[in-house]
Amino acid sequence: MANNKQKTHKGASKRFKITATGKVLHRSQKIRHLQAKKSKRKQRALKLDKSVEGRMKTKIKKLLGKA
Repeated sequence: MANNKQKTHKGASKRFKITATGKVLHRSQKIRHLQAKKSKRKQRALKLDKSVEGRMKTKIKKLLGKA
């Protein structure tokens, strides 16, 4: 009897990226609209990917099949 394979969670794969060193990155929030009130410095900072830490990092890796 064949064992089942774990499938990649497609929603997670579109939102998160795992680096070669094992970090989990995601896009910043609050960058979609209402940017006129934000400073240019803040907008540049929000364009960068942020890293995920703690228990959430382990959960995301499991969804992506990397744990």
